[in-house]
Amino acid sequence: MARYVTEFIGAFFLVLTIGLATLQDVVPAPLAIGGALMVMVYMGGHISGAHYNPAISIAVTILGKLERTELLPYIVAQIAGTFAAALVVQKLTGDFLAVAPGAGVPTTAAVLAEVLYTFALALVILNVAISPRTEGNSHYGLTIGFTVMTGAFAVGGISGGVFNPAVGTGPILASLAGGGSLDSLWLYWGGTVAGAVLAVPVYRLQHRHGD
Repeated sequence: MARYVTEFIGAFFLVLTIGLATLQDVVPAPLAIGGALMVMVYMGGHISGAHYNPAISIAVTILGKLERTELLPYIVAQIAGTFAAALVVQKLTGDFLAVAPGAGVPTTAAVLAEVLYTFALALVILNVAISPRTEGNSHYGLTIGFTVMTGAFAVGGISGGVFNPAVGTGPILASLAGGGSLDSLWLYWGGTVAGAVLAVPVYRLQHRHGD
């Protein structure tokens, strides 16, 4: 149960920060978002692995580093955390967090952006937080947070800079109460999961003579 609570909390504060930073026009919001993820990773890494992201949980499961029976509870906890955070954001700001590609951005561009930066995020996580070769390092949280921050700066205006199905799902579901739409939901599952899964064979290639 501690692992699921940890996944809920980490996902909650990630989306809470995303929502409050973007809706209040905090400049630059990606710094706050990357920082929030960094501290939450340090908070929960030794308990749950600090995935806070279904795409990462799927990749870790494929590698055999997470039991298959744990995958669904992890994903449920992550989505529950982001959904709860989206509701809190609405209560605090009066607005729903809108998660969607930039206006006028072609669907193919948005999907490609999510695939590429989720691939980068997953590959970084696998190498700094999963690989036995880097076990016990003290920089994993900083590295993961900076990866998300970099992606948010680079493609936030294109795809929304989500890189996480839960970050897309919770706010989108919460926004339905305010007239929101499910139109972008598939993008934030298909693109992110594809990117994370693609990182697995690359990680294996990198470590084919080791772990």
